[in-house]
Amino acid sequence: MVSKKQQKQQDSMNSRIKLVMKSGKAILGYKQCLKSLRKGKAKMIMIASNAPPLRKSELEYMAMLGRTHVHHYAGDNTSLGTACGKLFNCSVLTILDAGDSDILASMKE
Repeated sequence: MVSKKQQKQQDSMNSRIKLVMKSGKAILGYKQCLKSLRKGKAKMIMIASNAPPLRKSELEYMAMLGRTHVHHYAGDNTSLGTACGKLFNCSVLTILDAGDSDILASMKE
């Protein structure tokens, strides 16, 4: 059972993700995330809760090298894909530009 506070935080994060997808720049997928981390273009990455542990640790290591913020999304890859407005699963979301969203500022607190 999910508490009301956790549900509210999840809904807040989903609305921020939708705003990023609409007004900012974001890319989906593991390989594209690694490319953007290597180039230093990624501002933040979101990893779904059911992403494979080896993949998670590799992304966290690359983000640490590139000084990029990592957020562990509470939902699974299906809900992350749905929050992005896509009809498929997505285990990694990379934010290149937040646009009108305050997602980067809210995560640094």
